[in-house]
Amino acid sequence: MRSTALLLSLLLALPAGLAARGHAPATPPLAVPGLLEAHLSPAHWIAALPDPDRVVLTPAQIAAQNARMQAEDPSIHDLEALPARIDGEQVRGWIEALSKLPERELFDDAGRPVPSDALRDIQANAALDAVPASQATRHGMVVARADLRAFPTRLRVFHSAGDRDIDRFQESALFPGDPVVVLHESRDGEWYFVLSQRYAAWIEKQYVAEGDREAIHAWGRRAPFLVVTGATARTAYTPENPRVSDVQLEMGVRVPVLADWPAMEAVNGQLPSAHHVIELPVRGVNGSLSFEPALLPRSAEVASDYLPLTEANLIRQSFKFLGERYGWGHSYNARDCSGFASEIYRSFGVLIPRNTSAQAVSPALNRLPFGAGDSHAARVEALREARPGDLVYIPGHVMMVIGHGNDGEVFAIHDTSGMSWKPEGADDLVRLHLNGVVVTPILPMMSNATTPTVDRITSIQRIRP
Repeated sequence: MRSTALLLSLLLALPAGLAARGHAPATPPLAVPGLLEAHLSPAHWIAALPDPDRVVLTPAQIAAQNARMQAEDPSIHDLEALPARIDGEQVRGWIEALSKLPERELFDDAGRPVPSDALRDIQANAALDAVPASQATRHGMVVARADLRAFPTRLRVFHSAGDRDIDRFQESALFPGDPVVVLHESRDGEWYFVLSQRYAAWIEKQYVAEGDREAIHAWGRRAPFLVVTGATARTAYTPENPRVSDVQLEMGVRVPVLADWPAMEAVNGQLPSAHHVIELPVRGVNGSLSFEPALLPRSAEVASDYLPLTEANLIRQSFKFLGERYGWGHSYNARDCSGFASEIYRSFGVLIPRNTSAQAVSPALNRLPFGAGDSHAARVEALREARPGDLVYIPGHVMMVIGHGNDGEVFAIHDTSGMSWKPEGADDLVRLHLNGVVVTPILPMMSNATTPTVDRITSIQRIRP
């Protein structure tokens, strides 16, 4: 036993570099190479900034940028400006662009192949043949967080029997107060195909209330108002009015405040002395829209205006999601990489597209593009000049820069299924199944055994002057 203990002590005393040349490279303390406990605190990154509270864009500059986004980015839709009637060909075009069945085999939640006749039934439920040649423009508002789907079905489908995370029919989500235009109804009468400001997709009919266009858009401009600045906020539970009970509001959601509500007048069974009295949209039994008071606890993370767009605030907002499970298309009551980025910026009143493919090329942002002719060194240099809040894009993914290490390393926070890296002296990649909002260095990341992730960067979007 003494000889075994001696051997063990000798092995532990070996230099780290020697261990890396063996069969199993040493595992970093937090699994991610170069990641330290200090890196998991927003205070660490804010303290390293020379002027953390400097305003990057003023409210007027943000308004001007949003106007450019509305005017120049084809993925953004101005619902208020739509004509009184919509052409049926346009509606069919939106549906056909989204609702296309994959050619490969799909699997359900239990890992069983989805029968082809079941997929045909789902496609038939889209009822494309029922789209009229022309229709009146119907405006509505979302009353609860709801999924946006590629097809009018709740069936979750996956590319492999062992995959339970990436539902190929899941597209995104809408939040309470989001305006929409109702374009079509499924054959079973349970789904609407809607156009929102940033997406066109299927949503369950029960989450949409139809109403007057002017009233819908005026609600979104009402003052005074509150903006959710935490990851989420929830209204007070109330059995008296389930429609406004325990409603989840996401970061960046704006709601009107009923500031003149009498102090002695109860709201759904409670005096509002410890609450904000806000107004939320609700759906009537006939599907019509109305607005009702709700209580938002004073403990909720909210602000009376959009947050000042500063580097310190960008870091603080991003860290409020740290550790949240990755949710493809906003599944798992969470968000994915592009949703993560857009909800952070939404808390500052900044509008950006929904998907990475549109975010990465948006003409309304301060874009630094990269192509095949850009060297590895040039890409690394651009990263080392990046500022907190800059968005780094590779195909299908976005990361937000939060700061730099003393050795020139560039760190990002992002919502990711995982990353790969190659330890020094090792032959194989190490795959980290992170599945959530994490902090990682960018430079060690590998797309495959020979290609650094840096070499696949397509653009850096800088939301600044």
